[in-house]
Amino acid sequence: MTTSQGPIAAPITQDVLTIPRKLPEGGLVNLVGLTREQLRAALIEAGTPEKQAKMRVGQIWQWIYHWGVRDFALMTNLAKEYRALLAERFEIGLPEVVTRQISADGTRKYLLRIAGGHEVEAVYIPEENRGTLCISSQVGCTLTCSFCHTGTQKLVRNLTAGEIVGQVLVARDDLGEWPEQGAPKDETRLVSNVVLMGMGEPLYNFENVRDAMKVVMDGEGLTLSRRRITLSTSGVVPEIARAAEEIGCLLAVSFHATTDEVRDRLVPINKRWNIETLLNALREYPRLSNSERITFEYVMLKGVNDSDADARRLVKLIRGIPAKINLIPFNEWPGAPYERSDWERIEAFADIVYKAGYASPIRTPRGEDIMAACGQLKSATERARREKTGVAKPAAPEVGIGPACTS
Repeated sequence: MTTSQGPIAAPITQDVLTIPRKLPEGGLVNLVGLTREQLRAALIEAGTPEKQAKMRVGQIWQWIYHWGVRDFALMTNLAKEYRALLAERFEIGLPEVVTRQISADGTRKYLLRIAGGHEVEAVYIPEENRGTLCISSQVGCTLTCSFCHTGTQKLVRNLTAGEIVGQVLVARDDLGEWPEQGAPKDETRLVSNVVLMGMGEPLYNFENVRDAMKVVMDGEGLTLSRRRITLSTSGVVPEIARAAEEIGCLLAVSFHATTDEVRDRLVPINKRWNIETLLNALREYPRLSNSERITFEYVMLKGVNDSDADARRLVKLIRGIPAKINLIPFNEWPGAPYERSDWERIEAFADIVYKAGYASPIRTPRGEDIMAACGQLKSATERARREKTGVAKPAAPEVGIGPACTS
């Protein structure tokens, strides 16, 4: 988030991992990421008559999220005096684009600077007549999945709802996707899907993720349906039912192993909520959220979790759960302690899963040449800090609680 003076700094402490919406010293309140209820309350506090507040919310909401307007002066259906009032009290602030890299396959990776000078990454993956935006929910990650590059970066703080929604707006700005007033309606969506599979574990930042998704799913703005949004979790069991009831989007689970012994090593959160406990929670998710099925993400690691026996155990474990299994060829990164499974081994694994009655697509790696592929995201500030101090990155991260960023 920036102002005309540059990035806004905010003090971060270990106890407060999310920055306040209202900036210190009477700063401007960012409207991006506020739910309709929060926006209404903010407008009333700024002097909007309560009887007008609902109408004003609708007008401002459409300008920000349908038309992509960033300047209150351009909101022409509002009185000039009211526009001036808004400009005195509020801003429409987005993360600052530090770098944008474009892969040979068209994938775009954005390095984004947010309040406090911290940086996160988001990735846009284009496909024919559609595109998926992978967004982050935390700066770094509390989890240390041993195959994930982001997991080697410690958690700095949670992202605010505005910083989460801001990633979507940044991508639409870059792609030039906002409609032109008066132009014929075009149903083609460049950002047609959003996946919370970037940096961080979304369910460890539940309230901000929930509020951000309320904004993204709103039918009078960005209008992405809940079936176009997928939240990926490593298995934060206590929040799974809550996500079904309060967000209701599709769910993906970073599974990656068929025994507790192996999953403890790959996804250490398994030591808190083991496979049986996780699967019991997942069996209820489709009913609570009215979702069709759950996606099981399974990264293919050579000689670790890719045997025929693993494939058979996997289909036995998930029996009775409406599901598909995404098989992800491991995306290697410097110092990674694992290797990608051979292609023949991945196909053999997929064939066993398919014959058991489950869809088992093998994900095509995208953006590897710009380190934008699954499990490769890690902010440049962390890399630069290591290079400056001469600290070598460990071959494998310390054991802790494992992340969701594998998809």
